[in-house]
Amino acid sequence: MSKIYDQLTILSDLIASARQNGADAADAVIFDAASVSVAYRLGQLEKLERSESNDLGLRVFVGQRQAIVSSTDFDPSTLKEVAVRAVAMAKAAPEDPYCGLADPAQLSNKDPDIDIFDSSEPSNEALVEAAKSAEDAARSVSGVTNSEGAETGWSRARIAIATSNGFARTYSTSSFSLAASVLAGEGTAMERDYEYTTAIHYEDLTDPADVGREAGERAVKRLNPQKVQTQQAPIIYDPRVSGGLVRHYAGAINGSSIARGTSFLKDSMGQKIFADGINIVDDPHRKRGLRSKPFDGEGLPNSRRLIAENGTIKTWVLDLASARQLGLESTGNASRGTSSPPSPAVTNLYMEPGSKSPEEMISEIDNGFYVTELIGMGINMVTGDYSRGASGYWIENGEIIQPVSELTIAGNLKEMFANLTPANDLVFRYGTDAPTIRVDSMTIAGT
Repeated sequence: MSKIYDQLTILSDLIASARQNGADAADAVIFDAASVSVAYRLGQLEKLERSESNDLGLRVFVGQRQAIVSSTDFDPSTLKEVAVRAVAMAKAAPEDPYCGLADPAQLSNKDPDIDIFDSSEPSNEALVEAAKSAEDAARSVSGVTNSEGAETGWSRARIAIATSNGFARTYSTSSFSLAASVLAGEGTAMERDYEYTTAIHYEDLTDPADVGREAGERAVKRLNPQKVQTQQAPIIYDPRVSGGLVRHYAGAINGSSIARGTSFLKDSMGQKIFADGINIVDDPHRKRGLRSKPFDGEGLPNSRRLIAENGTIKTWVLDLASARQLGLESTGNASRGTSSPPSPAVTNLYMEPGSKSPEEMISEIDNGFYVTELIGMGINMVTGDYSRGASGYWIENGEIIQPVSELTIAGNLKEMFANLTPANDLVFRYGTDAPTIRVDSMTIAGT
């Protein structure tokens, strides 16, 4: 009997046991995962670890009450006890008028071609060699004086979801990653930087030597940073950090936050908050996408969706519970684990590119700040106030002239969104992606 069949059989039996013990409805999920991680530093292997896990979560409903019990023990007697305990907990839980399974007519019956599983597991030797190659390349860069090491990793997961109203599906996903981090300079004048690559398929990873070389060159480029005076000036967000602005937008239109009234965009549905032409996309079916999945965590179909179109908020990001609370339909964005109810979450999120190149954007700035790294999370999602530590490079007369550090950038996300321009250099690398972004005026706190 295959493992996939075993997973669905286990879930079906568990749901049946919950119904026999008094549950009106139930759903359950299994995450079967394995991973290997390697760390290599200063020419020596520091870590070679493997982990495997098999986790299960059962959610039961008794009227308008719900409870969840999770387990890593799949023994039949244990799972019978899980069902008994879950029902007992649900009977004692407070009522939740918005909980419950989907209508059977809403459930997904499609199998999109998203190509998110690479069945090949790399050997330990291959992972070690990749980390070694990356670190060797980084340390060979002139000016690099120390190393935080290089790490490689592989993981795979098999996910099975079943519900008492007829849904029973599985899918598998894989991930490969490689990162290097090194230091340049001496003593108190040292600077650190990094580079990394991650992909669903091993063949899509950036060459390890290129990753290491980029990390080393970035670290050296940051040497001898200067200070600048406090001022108002344009900010350019490098693609390494620009995706954060897209994440803040997605957080502000998350259905749970909207339903609780804790978002600065809670009254902005249908309003234009970005400039004309700006589109933000959530696409769970992007082929080989880092966060692609064939259906959502409640068994509903998912699909590519514009969550901002031509600068306007088009939808909230919803699961079933938040949709019911707001009197809307789920957008197929439920995400879940084994120990908590589903909640809304985006998948492959990105801002579509604009028309100008990053070089054109920079050339238009007399004085400004090109940000490559952000520190801290000083963001108030209720008011939109934004303040973060930052480092990068100073722009003067349309050119990048020197590294700068120990700065703070501040503004309000509503104003930042309204004055935001994307460049034309979108590359899918992080799961949440954006091109280079210019924000026309922010407070830069320096000396």
